Amino acid sequence: MSAPEAHKAPETRPAERRVDLGQYGLAAFMIVIGIYTVFDAARLEVGFADPVGPRAFPYLIGTGLVLVGALLVVATARGAQPEPEEGEDVDLSSSADWLTVLKLVAVLLFTVATVNLLGWAISGGLLFAGAAWSLGSRTLVRDVIVGLVLAIGSWYAFYVGLGIPLTPGVLDGIL
Repeated sequence: MSAPEAHKAPETRPAERRVDLGQYGLAAFMIVIGIYTVFDAARLEVGFADPVGPRAFPYLIGTGLVLVGALLVVATARGAQPEPEEGEDVDLSSSADWLTVLKLVAVLLFTVATVNLLGWAISGGLLFAGAAWSLGSRTLVRDVIVGLVLAIGSWYAFYVGLGIPLTPGVLDGIL
């Protein structure tokens, strides 16, 4: 081997790009759901007195899903890779907190079971307080008060602002 050949840098091949099938799967799922949403919105019956109609938001959401799905396909094809979570408050070695998940599911099922009887104002307030309790809050009285204020406020926002009556339940005639 001659002297100039001994000092040559070793040849490096470009690293093979890994195809992330998960990103393509997510993109395909988003595109399919978006197309179905637009298709389903097209079949809605439209009243003559409503200037916006019930199709506006499903069209917007469906189109957005298709657009974001297509952008994800392009980004994935260009080699974009998601980065793993590196937050300092996240312990990736610990297991999921299934007790908290079960508490949240129980609170949600309680809300679904009681919303017709108790009404949105009470059930929504209990939903907020129960979710806060499940996630570790220890200020029950404050959580109930905040939940009731938010639930009653959203009840009036739907009823007065949008003309959509939510069930008043036991508070029928009071709200």
